[in-house]
Parts: sequence; structure tokens; C-alpha cells
Amino acid sequence: MNIGDVAERSGVPAKTIRYYEDIGLVTPLRAANGYRSFREIDFHKLAFIGRARALGFTIEDCRTLLALYNDDNRESAQVKAVAEEHLRQIDEKISKLMSMKETLSSLVHQCAGDHRPDCPILADLSVVDDATFS
Repeated sequence: MNIGDVAERSGVPAKTIRYYEDIGLVTPLRAANGYRSFREIDFHKLAFIGRARALGFTIEDCRTLLALYNDDNRESAQVKAVAEEHLRQIDEKISKLMSMKETLSSLVHQCAGDHRPDCPILADLSVVDDATFS
């Protein structure tokens, strides 16, 4: 398969596939003319990475998960540990996003949104906390 074919089948853009090749996640064969030649195993690897990335796993997590996938002696506890850490990071991001939402909702509610120049949103954004720049 050429890069266009494997990109279409896996749902991973060609540019991303080239990047994954550059960082060693996939290693397609090279034809005499230098063109990439993707095997079925490359397609499955790209689909695997695409799914993992869609779930938010980092490139390094993908590398670890691929290694575990290819290791017949792996323990599911190893895979679970990677997934649990990722889930913990997701929960932390959700918590931060919820805090941001509450703050912004409050500011939007306080703003009259009329012809006057007073704006609680801008007032809040202009507050400088010395600890922020320490």
C-alpha cells in the first residue's frame, strides 16, 4: 500500500504518518524508487495508534502501548497502569476546565454587556497576581 491508501484506510493523515515514521513509531518498507510501501502490519499499527491518540494518549504512551501489545509476555497490569495514569490526567484536566468554566460563567453573568465601558471580565483579566510571575 502507498501512503495515500494506508492514510485512507487507517484514518490517519499522510502528514501524521510521515511524522510517526520520523519518530520511529512505524517503519514502512522502501521501494527501490524511495517510495514507502506499507504492509498490513503497518496499517494495523497506524489504526492502533490512531485509536489511542483519539483517546488522548501521548506519543510516548502509544509507544509503550505498542510495545506491550507486541509483547506476548506482557501483564495486563502494565497496560492498566498506563491507562489509569492517563485517566488520572484526564480527570485533572476536567477539574481545571470546570474551574475555568465556573470563573468565566460568573464573569459573564456579572457583565452587563451594554453600552457602558465598565466590564468585570476585563477588570478580572487585568488583575496581576505577583505569584503568577514568580
